[in-house]
Amino acid sequence: MTGVFEGFLVIGVVVGVGYVLGRYHLLGDQGSRVLARAAFFVGTPALLFTTLARADIAAVFSSGLLVTAVTSSLACLLFVPVALLRRRPAGETVVGSMASGYVNAGNLGIPIATYVLGDPAAVAPVLLFQLAVLTPLFTTLLDVLPGDGRGERPGPLRVALAPLRNPIAIATAAGLTVSGAGVQLPEPVMAPVELLAALAVPAMLLAFGLSLHGARRPGVGDTALSVWTAVLIKNVVHPAIAWAFAAGVLGLTGPALLAVVVLAALPTAQNVFGYAVRYERGVTLARDTALATTVVAVPVLLVVAALLS
Repeated sequence: MTGVFEGFLVIGVVVGVGYVLGRYHLLGDQGSRVLARAAFFVGTPALLFTTLARADIAAVFSSGLLVTAVTSSLACLLFVPVALLRRRPAGETVVGSMASGYVNAGNLGIPIATYVLGDPAAVAPVLLFQLAVLTPLFTTLLDVLPGDGRGERPGPLRVALAPLRNPIAIATAAGLTVSGAGVQLPEPVMAPVELLAALAVPAMLLAFGLSLHGARRPGVGDTALSVWTAVLIKNVVHPAIAWAFAAGVLGLTGPALLAVVVLAALPTAQNVFGYAVRYERGVTLARDTALATTVVAVPVLLVVAALLS
């Protein structure tokens, strides 16, 4: 249980620092936006590259990766019909879909995997699938949506070239190429990239904390139903699907079953908020869902650990 509380404590402290920065206007009115863009264009690509370049791709192709791929994809897709029925904007639909299945595997998943599961490597399949598949996919979708509010559709050339304009997609491809080729880059090359990679998580959390100052209570207003739909999917449906698929289809038991369900029960990653800010799509939805799922995840994770340990 220690890992659950430790992971949330780490996030809470950094987000709290961001809130204080916003409370006293120490970074100005654009502080949250600047930090989020710095994380998107600099920190996150560097983190993706260093993580994937050093990943043992063969080692993470396991039942855990299959469970993650199937259940995360289903969780993301479940949000779409609700948004379509309510005729929500396309950008909000993409952000809500991502918030429903993209878990906080980095700064929450690693300590929880270490202290609850006893194996920090258990989070590797989740990280790989999110970094290599979900992140490039969703950011590319956000990139090709009409951007000026007039509703025009992007041309086929813009759609085709979208991955080439996306620093996250570029970093993902580069990292997988280096890992797949078995290349070990020299330390003078990796050192500055690692330094920039260290910016990603704290910048995103500080930006999230800044955005909370003056924000209304989560789950109110015209995004309320979207927020609570994403919360329900992320905190309840996603881990339930993971348990049903892992136990019923793959026959997993014991620690293996506990690992995939605990990781599926993690809350929405703050990265979703950063991407929403970058593309100016569904920012309120992303912020409220990340906050609400983080709060709800505490009892959910405790229950999962107690039932399956």
